[in-house]
Amino acid sequence: MTRAVAVVGPTATGKSDLGVDLAEHLGGEVVNADALQLYRGMDIGTAKITTAERRGVAHHQLDVLEVTQPASVAAYQRHARAAIDDILARGRVPILVGGSGLYVQAVLDDLEFPGTDPTIRARLEAELTAVGPADLHARLAALDPTAAEAVLPTNGRRIVRALEVIELTGRPFSATMPRPGPARYGAVMIGLDRDPAALDARVDLRVDRMFANGLVDEVRALEAEGLREGRTAARALGYQQVLTAFDTTGDLTEAATETARATRRFIRRQRSWFRRDSRITWLDAARPDLLEAALTLVGPSTADGSTHTA
Repeated sequence: MTRAVAVVGPTATGKSDLGVDLAEHLGGEVVNADALQLYRGMDIGTAKITTAERRGVAHHQLDVLEVTQPASVAAYQRHARAAIDDILARGRVPILVGGSGLYVQAVLDDLEFPGTDPTIRARLEAELTAVGPADLHARLAALDPTAAEAVLPTNGRRIVRALEVIELTGRPFSATMPRPGPARYGAVMIGLDRDPAALDARVDLRVDRMFANGLVDEVRALEAEGLREGRTAARALGYQQVLTAFDTTGDLTEAATETARATRRFIRRQRSWFRRDSRITWLDAARPDLLEAALTLVGPSTADGSTHTA
């Protein structure tokens, strides 16, 4: 009996469609792992799968936040795991689908989320502004060499968080980092990707369609609901560029161009993140037998956490 499947990879590769196909064939339900599809009303700009496209397959962790609420990986971890536990308890197969790497990791790995302390955070952020990330990274290296190796010396936000956790918990930050091992739920992890040039072309087409299908009106409606106050939602690709156009030149053509450009950069970061995970078996999303190849990877049983090769 298949335990769980994860479909991951860069934006615009076709993960949502494959997730529904797998759910139909395996008797499953989809759990969203795209941080921005958590938001109600952010439909066009996130390419959220429509009700018709879901073909009656139950989807979880879609439309659960207002745009004014910050997305929390820790909260998502709790809710997504609860959904998966419920799906399994009903004898169904959970299909985790999305391109938000940290969210996928939060579900499938032993990833801890220590609390925060506003006072400590503010002091460290002030130091970061005053001396720069290199000095703080050197301090991290002295306190927790393992964490320092994993955090780029230029990533000030992550360095601050590591130092905050060390001061707050008295434990190394590396103790809270994910530990390698089989994916939780014995999940088979399938990665989708496409030829980079072909994927760039798909991104351009997707962005053109988003603007043609009403993204600007969607942003205006969400602006009235507090989009600008949302720390997470207001920075979403497409939404951020349209808001900037509203505030400056009003040039929506340039907003579309910048959205496509920023999406291509984001895809490179996604690809880099997921390619580090050796548990993922990669499939070319353009292959005509994609579903059959994915079902072969899933195999008759994943309860023991074993991996498969294409």
